[in-house]
Amino acid sequence: MSLPRPQGVAVVITHPASSRHCAVEFQALPSRIGQVRHIVSTQLRYWGLDPLIDAAALGVTELLANVHRHTGPDKHCTVELVLLWDRLTVSVRDHDPRLPRLRPKNSLDTSGRGLALVAALSSSWGARVQRGGSGKVVWFTLPAPPATGAAPATEPPPADAAGAIGPDPEQLPA
Repeated sequence: MSLPRPQGVAVVITHPASSRHCAVEFQALPSRIGQVRHIVSTQLRYWGLDPLIDAAALGVTELLANVHRHTGPDKHCTVELVLLWDRLTVSVRDHDPRLPRLRPKNSLDTSGRGLALVAALSSSWGARVQRGGSGKVVWFTLPAPPATGAAPATEPPPADAAGAIGPDPEQLPA
């Protein structure tokens, strides 16, 4: 399948034996975020994950808005979709090592609710500094419907030393 590829957006799609992977590299500018949301939606539709499109598109939009608002002048980032067994992991990698924080709820706030929204719509989420402190990865997972067409799993993904659920985005195929 050939996805539309706007200028300045690189798309890589692979299909390892037990997973599916799509990565999009671009500058997190407002004009690009809508394009990447469309690529994410199209890729999930292609994988037969239509029930996850709204949640994944909303979650990735919130994470990309954080990159746009809170990173320095380097807005380069990578969005990755990984379907592994019964779980879709969506991650955003950027070059700013400062980790996001979930703010306490305040009904008067007009911004700062993005991570709370991601936490509410996902099965799990997290953030970690990349090796060498060159940036961070913020991720969330969604349960995949049973009929995804992915190859059957031989074993479940391991939990990391901190007990985080889901695949470590840094260990996923590039």
